[in-house]
Amino acid sequence: MSNAPNADYQVLHEFISKAHINLNRNVWNFLVGGSETETAVKRNRLALDSLALRPRVLVDVSEIDCSWSFLGKPIRLPVALAPVGSLEYLDPAGGAAAAAAAGSFGVPTYESATTGPGLEPIARARGGPKVYPFYLRGDDDSALDATVRQAADAGYDAFCLTVDTPLTSRRERDILQRYRKWKSIYAPWPRYQAALNWGHVERFKAKHRLPLILKGIATAEDAERAVGLGVDVVYVSNHGGRQLDHGRGAIDILPEVVGAVAGRAKVYIDSGFSRGTDIIKAIALGADLVLVGRLYCYALAAAGEAGVLRMLEILENEVHQSLGLLGVTGFAQLNRGHVCAAPSPNLPSVLSAFPLLHLDAP
Repeated sequence: MSNAPNADYQVLHEFISKAHINLNRNVWNFLVGGSETETAVKRNRLALDSLALRPRVLVDVSEIDCSWSFLGKPIRLPVALAPVGSLEYLDPAGGAAAAAAAGSFGVPTYESATTGPGLEPIARARGGPKVYPFYLRGDDDSALDATVRQAADAGYDAFCLTVDTPLTSRRERDILQRYRKWKSIYAPWPRYQAALNWGHVERFKAKHRLPLILKGIATAEDAERAVGLGVDVVYVSNHGGRQLDHGRGAIDILPEVVGAVAGRAKVYIDSGFSRGTDIIKAIALGADLVLVGRLYCYALAAAGEAGVLRMLEILENEVHQSLGLLGVTGFAQLNRGHVCAAPSPNLPSVLSAFPLLHLDAP
């Protein structure tokens, strides 16, 4: 575990600056990049920055509760660490370090099937709630069944199918640098992951009891079909802008999905969430959980496990202050009346949530 004294990191910007120093050009570009023109990456931030908060005043906010629940278990914030592959490129302890930090702080983790040191060691690294991811790797249904049993035996609380990766995207930052670390991981996907369909969802719900999450829902139509099949969580995501380019910003998708779900399932969201106010906007619009990806990756690259823990502490402080200034004492009081459309003052980019950031060219 790396040492990250509180004095070293007082604002989230500082994790990004340190990560930029620590990572080589290829890994940094992979972390901050998206697919093709990176329009979807920019739209994630543009959508968030185009929402304003509507505060109420003369409310007693001397006591503020930032806690929430996840699959019936109490958590410290309505936040989880999103699945990110190859975390060992950011810190040698990889996913185990991130999971341990999340467990120490008190929020869930969504592991990645493509990160070290593996799903079982990661499960042992933390005692709190966690979600098992799955990518289709073969034609044999028994392999899925065996994986579900393995996840349950390892103590995972839910099972997640990622549904927005039928093919691999063109991540041109990596192509331009001839950076090929993902080739061996992605090679089998055109055959197997491309075959994932609603029949797999029906079969899962008929055979297994673990809660099922579908990650990568981007329309009301697919949300409606998912809840009709009994899916437990509809997870709104555009993969951080790393799959289909020119999609909508994630929080622009959220209202129509919440409307289609109509309380029949939980709604989670990721893609572009970087600040405490981002989390507040999503919960106000009906999300049940917000997942952060790149944000904790910066902290992991900056200072390992201790960095992720410190990042979560700063994020909690941002949330606490913003809830109070908004005139509410907890997330349950938020509703759509607390947000409204407004012109964005920022040029959208993957780092536009951090306007005080100044990075030297790598």
